[in-house]
Amino acid sequence: MKTLKTTLLLLTICLAASANDGVYYVSGSQLVPINDTDISCAKEVLTIDLNDDGFARVDVQYEFVNRGQAKTVDMGFEASCPYNDDEGLNVSGRHPHIFDFTVMLNGERLSYTNAIIKEDSNFEVLDMKKWREDTESDGMNLINPSTKETTGYSYAYVFKAFFKEGKNVVHHTYRYRMSYGIGRTFEVPYWLTPAKRWANHQIDDFTLRISTPTFKQFMVESKVFSGASFQVVSGKGKVRKSIYKDYEDHIEIALFNGTVEWHKMNFDPADNFSISSSDTYSFMNDNYKLGEFYDRSDSYSPHLYMEFSKEEKRILRNLPYANRGYVFKDKGLQAYFNKIWWYMPDPSWKQDTSDFTKKEWEFINLGK
Repeated sequence: MKTLKTTLLLLTICLAASANDGVYYVSGSQLVPINDTDISCAKEVLTIDLNDDGFARVDVQYEFVNRGQAKTVDMGFEASCPYNDDEGLNVSGRHPHIFDFTVMLNGERLSYTNAIIKEDSNFEVLDMKKWREDTESDGMNLINPSTKETTGYSYAYVFKAFFKEGKNVVHHTYRYRMSYGIGRTFEVPYWLTPAKRWANHQIDDFTLRISTPTFKQFMVESKVFSGASFQVVSGKGKVRKSIYKDYEDHIEIALFNGTVEWHKMNFDPADNFSISSSDTYSFMNDNYKLGEFYDRSDSYSPHLYMEFSKEEKRILRNLPYANRGYVFKDKGLQAYFNKIWWYMPDPSWKQDTSDFTKKEWEFINLGK
C-alpha cells in the first residue's frame, strides 16, 4: 500500500495548489419569517436523503404555534449563490441547483415568487436592471456598473402564509445538488441558524434524520450535535466519533439503505452543519487503507488511472462484494476487510450483482 499512499499524497498536494479546488452549489436552509413575528417553531423534523444521483432531497415537517389572532405572514427561503460554477446568474431568482421546491401549509399548497436579494439583508430585493454579475468574483458578487458598488447576493423564494390561531403544520420539500471538491466525493451543507428568527429563537422539539437508499459513508460536522448521539433507526449502519486527527468532534456514519436520527428538545440552532463524504478526512491520514472510504455512486473513484499492485487490484475487485456484506472464505481478504470500519458481514447475502454500478464493474474487471 506504500505506493498507493505516496501517489495519493502527491495527487492531493498538486490539487491543493489549484485555485479551482471544488464546486459549491448551494446550502439547504430553513423557512423563516421576513418580518418580526410572535409565531413560534414548536417542532421540526428535518429529513435529508443522500442519493446516488448527486442530489440531496430535503423533507421538512414543521409545527408552528400562533398564540395570537389569525394572521398572514410574509415568509422566505434564502439560497446562497454558487461558487466555481458554470451556470451563471439566473436573473429570474430561481436557484440553478434547487429543484421541486414546494410548501404546504395546513394541507394547502402555497404559491411563491422568486427574487435576487442582497446577501444577509433580510430579503432586500435587488433591481436586476441595475445589477449584473461581477465576473471577477467567481460568480459570488454582483456589481452596479453605474456606481461600481459590489454586493454579495442570494436567491430567494418568498410567499405569504396564513396562520390560523394555535397549531399550524408546514410541509416543505426540495432537492439540491451536492457540492464536491478535493478529497470530497460529495458535500451537503445546511443552514440551521435562520430558524432563530422565529419568536422563541429555538426549535422546541427538533429531529434530524439522514437517510440513504443504498450505501453512504459520511461525516456530520457541527458543534450543535454535541450532548446527544446519532442512532441507527432503520437499515444497517454504524456510528462513531471520527478517529482522524483534527476531526475528533466529527461524527462518522456508515449507512446501508437506512436512516440515522438525532433528537433534541429545546434545541438552539446556534450553528450550521455539513454532511461530507468521509474521504474528506481519510485521504491524508497516515493509516489510510485502500477501500477505507467507499461510495456506490459513479462519482466515486479510488483513482483508477493509477498503477496498482497485484494485491491492490485484488482488493479493488472485491470491494463491491465486501460492501454488500459478503463473508470471504479467503483468509487474507477476510482479515483485510475485517479491519475496514464500514464492513458488516452478512451471511444472508446471496451474491446478487443486479444492483452493481458501472463503476463497480470497472473495479471487478480491473486487471483481468
